[in-house]
Amino acid sequence: MPTILIADDELSIRTILSKALKGKGFDVIKAEEGVQALGFLKSQPIDVAIIDIRMPGKTGLEILNAKGDFPSQPAIFIMTAQDTMENAIEAMKRGAFDYITKPFDIEEVFLLVDRALETRELKSTVEILKRQGKPTPGTLIGKSKSIRDIHKMIGRVANQDVTVLIQGESGTGKELVAQAIHHSGNRAAKPFVAVNCSAIPANLLESELFGAKKGAYTDATSDKTGFFEQANGGTLFLDEIGDMPFGLQSKLLRVLQEKEVQRLGEAKTISLDVRVIAASNQDLAAKVKNKEFREDLFFRLNVVPIELPPLRERKNDIPLLVEHFMNQNAEHFGGAPKKLSTSALEILVNRNWPGNVRELENFLKRVTVLTTAGTLEAIHLKALDQGSPITSFKEIAPDQLETLISESLQKMVGEKPNALYDRFLPLMERPLIRQALAKAKENQIQAAKILGINRNTLRKKIKELKIDRRKK
Repeated sequence: MPTILIADDELSIRTILSKALKGKGFDVIKAEEGVQALGFLKSQPIDVAIIDIRMPGKTGLEILNAKGDFPSQPAIFIMTAQDTMENAIEAMKRGAFDYITKPFDIEEVFLLVDRALETRELKSTVEILKRQGKPTPGTLIGKSKSIRDIHKMIGRVANQDVTVLIQGESGTGKELVAQAIHHSGNRAAKPFVAVNCSAIPANLLESELFGAKKGAYTDATSDKTGFFEQANGGTLFLDEIGDMPFGLQSKLLRVLQEKEVQRLGEAKTISLDVRVIAASNQDLAAKVKNKEFREDLFFRLNVVPIELPPLRERKNDIPLLVEHFMNQNAEHFGGAPKKLSTSALEILVNRNWPGNVRELENFLKRVTVLTTAGTLEAIHLKALDQGSPITSFKEIAPDQLETLISESLQKMVGEKPNALYDRFLPLMERPLIRQALAKAKENQIQAAKILGINRNTLRKKIKELKIDRRKK
């Protein structure tokens, strides 16, 4: 039977995994620290190794660095309690087969081990990259399965000289993925040049990409260095590649195949070493079928495809994104990061966000700029949606106020009624009491319970504020 090494300084983890895997018929070896685990891997055949990322002696990442010395070349899984993009990228870059987050589902571990045993031939040749002083990788925020899978893919392709095609709706973070691939790989010290193909007029795109010799066209008053040359040694990111004119696509294909570029108006060619990452918010396969995109170019770009999910399909990432953008906004605009109440965050999570992460980011910028409250409530977000920035409750128009209170009551009744009353008074007493009476069908006892006050206080307020109980 296959032999599995479990290396973790936590006894409970070793015990649980050992018992479960032995129950499946595997031979299990256990190590409680990194040096011991390294000794096992160097001295005997092991098929699969499950190694904690942080252990005494040697860390999981340090053990991965020595994997070339292991005689049986096991499939190595890294276990981590910190499910971050950096951990995922580093583990995959250093040759991990996959990584497992704690707490884990034992059935998922079984599936991963089975897959590893079936694909032992997989070769992970990515080495550690030391990048002192180099740019930070693009940050793709999220812990959903789809985002974790993309983190792993970034780690796998970072040092591989292959073209990558990133597809996804506008605002999903395609350029962030391209930046992460570049800055996580061995081209990180070289230029990263981003080009939006849809933003450059078609008649200028060729000279912008490939360059031009002085006099090649009317406005060419000097030699022009194209984006390909600017990115030499590094990465050229071609965003919205689907909008590239059909006639220019054949020239791009030639550059990709021959690895050389020819400036407009110049006979000689210039050899290049450029890694190309392309992106599109369109279905390029459909455009190929419609004869709107060259099939040969599509295949040349689509060596490693990465599909980014829309934000509506990973809503559990929204709280993380909100925290990230609020911290970012505080650094940019000054002051402490704004917080969101549970009800306000619920509103953001339940939206469809057709503009995806970019729309969420811009909305949170608007919230930060147009509100002065430290903690934002649902009422602030709804007012902003209606085009009325709120800096205090006094700024809300009466008709808008009644609508907002009605919606707030629907969400807050049953939680902390007295807190609701305290929050809206004294600025909102009249419409608040009207809505509470309407909610209670004019029953003062029930209305008082909703508001968290006694019945006598409610009667007194109705009289003082001259509330017409027939008006809803």
